[in-house]
Amino acid sequence: MGHRLSKIYTRTGDDGSTGLGDGSRTDKDSLRVEAFGAVDELNSLIGQLRSGALPDDIDSELADIQHDLFDIGGELCIPGHQLVTDGQVERLEHFLDLLNADLQPLKEFILPGGTAAAAVCHVARAVCRRAERRVVSLVREEAVNGAGLRYLNRLSDLLFVIARSLNRAEGVADVLWQRGKNT
Repeated sequence: MGHRLSKIYTRTGDDGSTGLGDGSRTDKDSLRVEAFGAVDELNSLIGQLRSGALPDDIDSELADIQHDLFDIGGELCIPGHQLVTDGQVERLEHFLDLLNADLQPLKEFILPGGTAAAAVCHVARAVCRRAERRVVSLVREEAVNGAGLRYLNRLSDLLFVIARSLNRAEGVADVLWQRGKNT
């Protein structure tokens, strides 16, 4: 593959616009840019999560997820382009089911936190939900591959389960929400 970014700054965005993958330009605060920007932010958080020690199976899946998120970002950056498939969504579901089988069933809401890795995972889950909301907003205005939206929905669930799994692996119990605790 050739050099894609030979020059990092171009000055073409100084007017508040940005180039899309198809060569067209749009405002930097357009729904499309908000959507792929949120996906990029999520990918960065997952990179932060992976910078620490993680169980091999979780780290491997998170590496695959980062590539998938780049695919979703590419789809969003190139109107009409499709990269993400339902097979990727099914892979997430399979891994989610494997991890969840080893966890205690929840009867109450849990508070985000626990180990440092689990806390970052909870932040990534919240950012994933935001990315999903941004894609939903875009879908109302333009055609977008539905597999990417399903992927983000499933990924937020998986990140929740990964956070619980990371805490369990370190012997940290879920912190259950206590309704009206301070009233």
